[in-house]
Amino acid sequence: MSSPLWPAPASGRRPNAVLVVLLAAAVLAALHAGAEDRRYTIAFANLTEEPGVTLEATGFMGREVRDSFVLAARRLPVDLVFYDNRRDVRTALDNAADAARRQVDLFVEYFHEPTANDGVARTLREARIPVLAVNYAVGDAPLYTADNAAAGRIGGEALADFAARSWQGRTVFGLIVGAVNSRQDRLPERVQGVIEGLRGRQRSIRIVNLDTQGNHATVATLVGRVVAAQPNAKFLIAALDDVTALAAKSALEGAGRVADGAIVSFGCDRSIHGGASDRKEIDPSNRGSIVLGSVAFYLDRYGYDVLPLALRMLRGEAVAARTTTTHKLITAANVFREYPPYDLQ
Repeated sequence: MSSPLWPAPASGRRPNAVLVVLLAAAVLAALHAGAEDRRYTIAFANLTEEPGVTLEATGFMGREVRDSFVLAARRLPVDLVFYDNRRDVRTALDNAADAARRQVDLFVEYFHEPTANDGVARTLREARIPVLAVNYAVGDAPLYTADNAAAGRIGGEALADFAARSWQGRTVFGLIVGAVNSRQDRLPERVQGVIEGLRGRQRSIRIVNLDTQGNHATVATLVGRVVAAQPNAKFLIAALDDVTALAAKSALEGAGRVADGAIVSFGCDRSIHGGASDRKEIDPSNRGSIVLGSVAFYLDRYGYDVLPLALRMLRGEAVAARTTTTHKLITAANVFREYPPYDLQ
């Protein structure tokens, strides 16, 4: 007679208990596998996809944000439904209502108007559809957002460190150039971050705001006037977007003061790092440029951050109330790691 697999306890109940544990583990594993294999329908309502309209005080446009979702979804169990909010309150509310009728699994909202976002939150809550917000709060939904204050500090510190290495004992001015008085796109946070970054390293530096009011054509006049008034000074220029940075560089060239300037910008869009065949200001072969770098905002990669957060929410995993973009100063030394010349993203 063969021996049992294990000795039976006095009660005779142990084999049943072990089987229950094994069955429970198998059921949990099956449920987990099912959750992994399931496909979800996720709606993304973009702020705007109007050609030529840029987002978040950078050079990125809505179409680039949308494309990042398309690319990111290729390897995820996700079917996407797209909406264009068109920067219009009524459209944003209608889009949320349509997503509720479709009974999508999750709604990603990118819209800037608080009262509209309150309405969107109500609509989706009534439909029992979870929401993930992008850049602007939507009720109590988890938020994925750029961190303008952190980005500003990165840029300000980079400029101050350059001055400490290169211009010790010289008169140095900090110039913040761009739509510095705009209340939109959280630019005040970016400006304050630049100031903190500069003064954290150079406490006594004099900082001058040059407000372009969003008109890049004014950069030459504004910068030219300041450098002409300070013939012996050096200038740390924080340009609030990449196009402004290129205009500031041209202004210094026109004034014959290139050697007296260092520039950091914000956004790191194609206008400054270029594509495979574009002009590249930030490039390993252009290490002598007075544009030290641009603080990346990665709007062209939002999908790669947002969709994994959405899947975690759908699978019942914990998600932080606020997740911020990881901003980084992109320079000639690291640009090919962040933006390869073949535009592989």
